[in-house]
Amino acid sequence: MTTFPLHTSYDPVAGALAPARSWLTSDAPRIDLAGDWQFRLSPAVPGTPGGHGVLSEESPTAFAGPDYDATGWDTLAVPSHWVLAEGFRHGKPIYTNVQYPFPVDPPFVPDENPTGDYRRSVDVPAAWLESGQVLLRFDGVESHARVWVNGIEVATFTGSRLAHEVDVTEQLAAGVNTLAVRVVQWSAASYLEDQDQWWLPGIFRDVTLLHRPEGGIEDVWLTADYDPATGVGTILPEVRAAVGAFPVRLRLPELDVDVTWDSPQDVAPVEVGQVSAWSPEEPTLYEATVSSTAETITLRTGFRRVQIDGDRFLINGRQVTFSGMNRHEVHPDRGRVFDEEFAREDLALMKRHNVNAIRTSHYPPHPRLLDLADELGFWVILECDLETHGFEAGGWVDNPSDDLRWREAYLDRMQRTLERDKNHPSIIMWSLGNESGTGTNLAAMAQWTHGRDATRPVHYEGDYAGEYTDVYSRMYASVPETESIARDDDTSVLGRDITAGDSARQRSKPFLQCEYAHAMGNGPGALDAYRELVDHYPRLHGGFIWEWRDHGLRTRTANGTEYFGYGGDFGEVVHDGNFVMDGMVLSDSTPSPGLLEFAAVEQPVLITPTGDGSAVVRNRRFIADTSDLQVSWSIEHDGRVVTEGETALVDESGAPIPAGGTGSLHLFSELPTAQPGAEVTVTVAVVLAEQTTWAPAGHVVARAQWQVGTPGTFGGANLPATGRARSAVVSLGDSPAVLDGPTLTTLAGAAVRGPHVELWRAPTDNDHGTNSTNYDYADPADRTGGVMTPSLADLWTQAGLDRLVRRVVSVTADPTSRTVIRRVSAAQSRAAVDVTERWSAQRDAEGTVEAVLEVTMTPNTGWHDVWPRLGLHLELPTDVDGAAWFGTGPHDSYPDTATSVRLGRFSAGIEELTVPYARPQESGHRSGLRELVLRRGGQDWLQVSADADPQGRRPGFTLSRHSAHELATAAHPHELPNPTAHHLYIDAAQHGLGSRACGPDVWPTAMLRPQARTLRLRFRAL
Repeated sequence: MTTFPLHTSYDPVAGALAPARSWLTSDAPRIDLAGDWQFRLSPAVPGTPGGHGVLSEESPTAFAGPDYDATGWDTLAVPSHWVLAEGFRHGKPIYTNVQYPFPVDPPFVPDENPTGDYRRSVDVPAAWLESGQVLLRFDGVESHARVWVNGIEVATFTGSRLAHEVDVTEQLAAGVNTLAVRVVQWSAASYLEDQDQWWLPGIFRDVTLLHRPEGGIEDVWLTADYDPATGVGTILPEVRAAVGAFPVRLRLPELDVDVTWDSPQDVAPVEVGQVSAWSPEEPTLYEATVSSTAETITLRTGFRRVQIDGDRFLINGRQVTFSGMNRHEVHPDRGRVFDEEFAREDLALMKRHNVNAIRTSHYPPHPRLLDLADELGFWVILECDLETHGFEAGGWVDNPSDDLRWREAYLDRMQRTLERDKNHPSIIMWSLGNESGTGTNLAAMAQWTHGRDATRPVHYEGDYAGEYTDVYSRMYASVPETESIARDDDTSVLGRDITAGDSARQRSKPFLQCEYAHAMGNGPGALDAYRELVDHYPRLHGGFIWEWRDHGLRTRTANGTEYFGYGGDFGEVVHDGNFVMDGMVLSDSTPSPGLLEFAAVEQPVLITPTGDGSAVVRNRRFIADTSDLQVSWSIEHDGRVVTEGETALVDESGAPIPAGGTGSLHLFSELPTAQPGAEVTVTVAVVLAEQTTWAPAGHVVARAQWQVGTPGTFGGANLPATGRARSAVVSLGDSPAVLDGPTLTTLAGAAVRGPHVELWRAPTDNDHGTNSTNYDYADPADRTGGVMTPSLADLWTQAGLDRLVRRVVSVTADPTSRTVIRRVSAAQSRAAVDVTERWSAQRDAEGTVEAVLEVTMTPNTGWHDVWPRLGLHLELPTDVDGAAWFGTGPHDSYPDTATSVRLGRFSAGIEELTVPYARPQESGHRSGLRELVLRRGGQDWLQVSADADPQGRRPGFTLSRHSAHELATAAHPHELPNPTAHHLYIDAAQHGLGSRACGPDVWPTAMLRPQARTLRLRFRAL
């Protein structure tokens, strides 16, 4: 019997492995082996020194024999991950970002090594064995597999997210056959798969038995080239087949192509005439068949040409801008097991939020995902199944990337990546992997890739010197650094041991950020600043958000409460906490406000007013004009629509606006007369005129809004007060506010507590971050690393912002007013805020009395760090269950995430007013507040009107079932206490969000530094 390398071998594969080839649709017979397999889990690898005695009553490989009695074994679905079996009965998942969950001792792994043995039978037709070949295909196994057929070991392989085909022709017999697979969780290959995700062992992609007929086609590669100058398409074919398979016929019926090649030497390029080019906006695919006498292969191809011209990345002769997402494969119940319906909706959700590009972080996805990318339209950077990030903590000592013993494993991974997916027009770059340092093995991968596919560039962010890659790629470069890279007057480039020559080389290439904003929890901020640079500097080609989706796994507490688990929730020895919850989409597929902000920043059409009823339209699309779009517009007075209309999105000549072009748009000629003091706004929505495969007709792809006759921005400066005319001051006792000395006890007949001046917010994941320079301590333009400081959450806690106490300094009162002076501070702190509260009352023209509260908050000089918030906190009855408001919405916004909101009138239940992030944190702040109506039991109860301050600034509000302090102490939503009060925060200001959980800090203009502010509020019982 052949002896195969153990799971700690450097060799990636051994045995009867067939050469890597494309994932193709063939009419050759196949048997899908999905379903229940017999399964047994062992705590160590049988037959190894560390697994001695694991199977004390049998030999280590006895289970593979046809006559083995597996009575008593469990059953496990294939594909699946054994640690996600119902009830976690076969162990539990492990999450790490950078850490290895085993000692760093390459290529060795611990003896404590979960090992799954799989068995099933398959009935093989006799005709399959009369001619041809039979392959057993595995599309994904984590992390090391050994395969037996009828008790005969045939192969071993690694590369969890890669395809492997095993030649089992000689081992099969007609009729019933026994397949056995041993899957080892930890192997030498695990050192190459440290990819910021759950470690999820098992056979998790398809397993298929394939009959390869004699005279069949082993592989096909149709490169569909497009000449942007002429519009002519050319098929560059590569056909791998035995001589006996010829003649081979190529057909593209839609293009009237019907070519027959009589021998391998006859295979040659085929010019097909005028074609429609493939792009994300117009993903035109042509069905092709390649046939021999024994087999027909069907595939879809799209014509496009990828070029790099100096520092421009061009496709079909036009520069590309990536509005991209990094996408892991993850499902809250199935892990990385592919579900086509789920994946299709995932990509449709991307399209609906103006995503045009995907980086497959950090491995090839299921091949059907790429079919969907071809069909729906995405640029794809396809990444190899490689990351060795855990070596960074040790200074990259022993990193496999620069160790020749790992060379074949690196090359095997790249070869399998490229060969499987080479036919997809959506793939416009190959990526060598992620965060694996640098070294000779990566250079060898790039060299092989360049030699194998000259039509696509090579990407790898870790090649800081640009020695073997074709584009300059970075992660989390700040706004100033990104701008410096874009300009020609700055020649420096950051990186390890980068010379002036390296810098010059990198700056001669197209620049993209493979990760530029980290979507963990509430955020990211400042997306608009990056996009403004991309629109201004041709060298910049956009980038990819980290990342698309939270990785929460559905689990339950001991009492049955369901929640989405993250690192540490499954008893891991080492883990990286909720760092796996860093997506634009929550685990239950709910889009976050961050995704809505991204969609607004990346919208394909920009509308800029040039007059009250006209605008300039800029079409930022890649190739599509505006003929598929319509414009809906409305005019609002104080947020109420007074007139509206629709028009085609065309210029003054009536022609659609071409991609990259601009045009004038006329909406209306006259404005309806507004009441004095009313805010007049024009709101424009660009919508799909007809249904597409990813959105219905009327779906909004872009928005714009502007004020008429009033300068300023929504929630910003110079906005007028709104509301009814008011008469002279009246008795405070007639108002809806009841005070007992300095204390407010009742509002509109309900017991309340507060309002207390509040500086604390439940820290966001970005507030907890320490990944980058704190811009309040260092120059944002400093690219040397800056001053690394504790997280803002730690600084705020050290300053005592979460434990403020209050002292009444004085109370003065008369029948019409009451003034309370307080000092707010924290233990062992000299820093304080002096607060003056003045209560009064006014009667409006209709006779209704309102309570008026003016609060002035003035800090002393003892404050040294930014504040989370500055505002008032009111505790309300727990039957307060919703709100309607005139302000910005419909979702929340912060100083650096305000592009996506608009001024209007909105309403929502209390559950809809905050976001259930995986770790509770600040959310729900809606800025630019004019008027707020609180509801109790679904009925209007209390109206709060907010005046602009002397600088024209308006507050924002948050209404939540839980206080900031309750949110800050809970690790998961289900750990929040049953409310004893509901909580209203009215904030004069909030600190920005930034991206510091992994990316840049809050930009200085969005920071909340200690400052004096005034709030003026009016309360009316309803």
